[in-house]
Amino acid sequence: MHSIQHGINIEALLAHVPLFNGLDKEEIARIAHGTREIAASRGDILFHKGDTPTGFFLLVYGQVKLAFTSPQGGKKVVDIIGQGQTFGEAVMFADRSFVVYAQALADSLLLHISKTAILDELDADPKFGRKMIAGLSMRLHHLVRDVESYSLCSGRQRIIAYLLLDISGGGGKGITVTLPTNKGVIASRLNLTQEHFSRILHELSEKGLIVVEGRRIHIPDVEKLRMHDS
Repeated sequence: MHSIQHGINIEALLAHVPLFNGLDKEEIARIAHGTREIAASRGDILFHKGDTPTGFFLLVYGQVKLAFTSPQGGKKVVDIIGQGQTFGEAVMFADRSFVVYAQALADSLLLHISKTAILDELDADPKFGRKMIAGLSMRLHHLVRDVESYSLCSGRQRIIAYLLLDISGGGGKGITVTLPTNKGVIASRLNLTQEHFSRILHELSEKGLIVVEGRRIHIPDVEKLRMHDS
């Protein structure tokens, strides 16, 4: 993992971050001045549990997992970060150390946005503060939804919901979903063992509800899968 001195248009990328919507060019330029590019190879650790944050991250391209290791040595994936997503804001504001580690799942390019630059803009623009609060509240909503899913939904229901996550109601008759990363990482994200995850995929496949081809999963009838075990 290393910093880059010259490269992409940082200001243009920051302007497309939802948290920064509504900021003018001068405000974006000030934040860009406190932003640096980081190139990470697959497997690189961006930060460890216990590290002190000096800002937060925007993933320009690639893929990052947030995870922690249990005292028994097992790993639990908390989130899988995709292109255009930010992470690390909440811990940055709390003045606490990271409670998870971040690792690149693929060759990635990130922006690190300094805490100092953000605090300066918060002092200057109350509207920016409201946007940051709204963004953090959405993260909390997703976390509560995850806990609800782990507590109330079966493994089968969690997997079906994950496969249909980005499909709107109806969704057409048949579609193909490409898993963003390997099954082990996704299983951990859904609070399942890899064996349990694979067993459920096999059961759904035997029922003709899905066809598994590596990371590509074909769903012949979206509504039939949606209604299964509901």
